[in-house]
Amino acid sequence: MTLWAIVPVKPLRRGKSRLAGTLTDDERAHLNELLLEHTLKTLADLKELEEALVVSRDPHALTLARKYGARTVREDGQPHLNTALTRATVVAKLHATSGVLILPADLPLLTPEDVLTLIERASNPPVVVIAPDRHHRGTNALLMSPTGLIEYDFGEDSFQRHCERAKKAGARLEIVDLPSLGLDLDLPADLELLRDQIESWDLKVEM
Repeated sequence: MTLWAIVPVKPLRRGKSRLAGTLTDDERAHLNELLLEHTLKTLADLKELEEALVVSRDPHALTLARKYGARTVREDGQPHLNTALTRATVVAKLHATSGVLILPADLPLLTPEDVLTLIERASNPPVVVIAPDRHHRGTNALLMSPTGLIEYDFGEDSFQRHCERAKKAGARLEIVDLPSLGLDLDLPADLELLRDQIESWDLKVEM
């Protein structure tokens, strides 16, 4: 399988807005940069991925992506996650990819083994592999083969919608329910769960 990972990234100083009451703007920007670096480092060492592609409207995020050898797509126009992902997927498809892995850059516990688990479950296409968040509402990772098999529908309660789209497309649906993939960093409660990891990243935050 020729597989690309696509990583959507909000502007680093504007992402994680729901943590604004817990972290300052500078702390949130620092956290977002650390999360992106963690994701890029995790992907860079995997020979099973041909390319990583970062899509963002933030020039600093794109520069950081290129530092780790990732391709980049500059998002423009009205910001919308699904539109940005569709545009990035078209780029991947032009390079004859057989599959794409959508991996948001806010999974602090992500490991190479997690990514390999997603890839292993994607054998024998057509297939859609989904990792839900810990509440089984959102989509924290989505792998589809072939590329463009379903349309993206990220947003609130996207997990069930993506499952339904996979079934309507006649694809095999694989659910990967792992704690490390299920924990995305969005709310103050998530910060509490990740106190040790945040301290190891030198994020100076009082919690």
